[in-house]
Amino acid sequence: MKAAQDIILKPVITEKSMDDLQTGKYTFKVAKDANKSEIKKAVEQLFGVEVAKVNTMNCNGRNKRVGRYVGKTPDWKKAIITLTEGSKAIEFFEGMV
Repeated sequence: MKAAQDIILKPVITEKSMDDLQTGKYTFKVAKDANKSEIKKAVEQLFGVEVAKVNTMNCNGRNKRVGRYVGKTPDWKKAIITLTEGSKAIEFFEGMV
């Protein structure tokens, strides 16, 4: 099994993800080969919270162009974590609301 730090890569900070903080939903960039149960265990271990639900989605990379050269950003996986009602908030996001 992989370490929790290898599964949860970084938080996703967007306007939509900041609006979801009031409803107890947190968005993270996760490893592409991680499944929902691994993501749930990693979040509970790293932040000490209780996870109610995990939604995942695969995001395709975008085509980038510099002059005549065309490239592509890498594909990645996003997880939206919903916490239980009685769970405490994740401290990392507290100052951003």
